[in-house]
Amino acid sequence: MPFEKGEFLSIDYVAKVKETSEVFDTTIEDIAKKERLYKEGELYEPKLVVVGEGWLLKTLDEGLLNMELNKSATVEITPEKAFGNRDPEKVKLVLLRRLTAKGITPQLGTRIEFNGKLATVRTIGAGRVQLDFNPPLAGKTLVYEVTIQKKLETKMKKIEALIHRRIPVVDAEKFRLKTRKTIVEISVPEEAFYVEGLQLAKRGIATDIQKFFPETNTIKFVEAFKRRETAAAKATTPKST
Repeated sequence: MPFEKGEFLSIDYVAKVKETSEVFDTTIEDIAKKERLYKEGELYEPKLVVVGEGWLLKTLDEGLLNMELNKSATVEITPEKAFGNRDPEKVKLVLLRRLTAKGITPQLGTRIEFNGKLATVRTIGAGRVQLDFNPPLAGKTLVYEVTIQKKLETKMKKIEALIHRRIPVVDAEKFRLKTRKTIVEISVPEEAFYVEGLQLAKRGIATDIQKFFPETNTIKFVEAFKRRETAAAKATTPKST
């Protein structure tokens, strides 16, 4: 059964460059390790997508509309609809000393920031460095192998997913939710109190909830610090008889 715009989906994917079959992105940990893409501390798990919201490349986003639950599908995206064609004018030769003067030590294939723009180091030699300011995937046809793992049905599950999207390092089920017609109350677990950028994440969560549930005019975040009894205190606490 085809999906519709606005539906909340949880998807897995493997993304490859068609010309070389090189995997450049995936949500699946085993594949990330096999393809040497694995990054310590990064979460590999199905990704939340709200169909039609532009959280994916447009062709891939539109492709979700015709997929089926738990069935793998392939979407091919041409360079024009992905990251554009390569522009030779964006490949520049720069004096090595200009980079070292900025504290940059270029290495082949690495991405660096130069004059406020990101570039890939293509060659180094004779005191000059070739910098490619094209996006790394420019000029490439992309192939996504996608499986829609789940369709989120309830308001609670959708809000949990929106929270996890903003604060992925804490299990979404540890956030306690209370929802009424115009109010959503979110109890934040203590392990989330010191997450970097928590206040910005909370603002993002509130914006998301009000966008997808426009009847909501108030989002409350509850952060409660609870006393922890020490082992010594427990040992000296008299038992009732």
